[in-house]
Amino acid sequence: GYKISPLLWKKVKRGLSAGRVQSVALRLIVDREKERQKFVPEEYWVFKAILEASLDAKNKDFEAELWKINQKKPHIPSAQKAEELEQTLYNSSFTVTEVIEKERKRDPKPPFITSTLQQEASTRLNFSAKKTMTIAQRLYEGMDLGDMGTTALITYMRTDSVRIAKEAQAVALGWIKEHLGEKYCPPKPRNFKSKKGAQDAHEAIRPVEPGLTPDMVKSYLPADHFRLYSLIWQRFMASQMAAARFWDTVVTIKAGNTLWRARGQRQIFPGFLKIYAHGESQADKELPELKEGQTLNLLKLSKEQKFTQPPPRFTEASLVRKLEELGIGRPSTYAAIISTLADREYVTRQNKQFVPTELGN
Repeated sequence: GYKISPLLWKKVKRGLSAGRVQSVALRLIVDREKERQKFVPEEYWVFKAILEASLDAKNKDFEAELWKINQKKPHIPSAQKAEELEQTLYNSSFTVTEVIEKERKRDPKPPFITSTLQQEASTRLNFSAKKTMTIAQRLYEGMDLGDMGTTALITYMRTDSVRIAKEAQAVALGWIKEHLGEKYCPPKPRNFKSKKGAQDAHEAIRPVEPGLTPDMVKSYLPADHFRLYSLIWQRFMASQMAAARFWDTVVTIKAGNTLWRARGQRQIFPGFLKIYAHGESQADKELPELKEGQTLNLLKLSKEQKFTQPPPRFTEASLVRKLEELGIGRPSTYAAIISTLADREYVTRQNKQFVPTELGN
């Protein structure tokens, strides 16, 4: 990189750079853009059906999606084919062929490392990687908390380890038991395994004092600092909580040579989602009681034209994820790499997505 950069100054534009990691990051963005330019959209149609178990008004209706045609994934490439299938379905009987009910549990994710903090802050808070690391640095160095004085709020924010100190784990479990109840504690303390090759020099990113809740420091922190601390605190506390549990129902329905699927979900116990749901839809979607061999009434059949989409452009979160997945660079450098790409005008941002400039290409 340092050998090529002076050549770029001389031949292209002064102030440019070609570091080995930023060059790979730019290559990923440029290659993705070329894929998008070559992409040719293909037409396809999707079908949904509104069904009910009987004419009895007490039985609520539910939605099923077309799953298979002749035991294969549906391929309906034109309006003509869609209309032909629609007419066939209106003349078909919809019958339940299988009902599967089972309990499912969802475990919490590990506390943040540098890369996952950058990804989550980008997705949840709309923070750039640079902004995330700048604020995290302040939280690590310490904030003025009034009578408590200048207090460090989080552990070191440049880390690739999900290891947690036993003392912090004990404090977290004590807080969960006291404020939420013992049922929100897992059967045994949760420990997570770091990725192969992790240096493991520092703990995961967590609150220094797990008992110091976001509400306790809110009045002392700037808005964005509060939002990032809340994210880190919630993720860490959730990582030490019991799993969320759901009751899932999957119903398979046959109509002619087609198979349809309807899915239901009921939350049995929120577990860690009590703290770390972050706007994710956990709404119950229950199905009526159904039995194999039962005939259903077709209330409505809908078809919709769609087109295949090109691969999405990279956002900060997806670019960081890709660099980490490929083992390129160090998470602590990702914020600087992304800032450099923008500062050197190799890329621009459109709707949070990176688009290579003519210079970047």
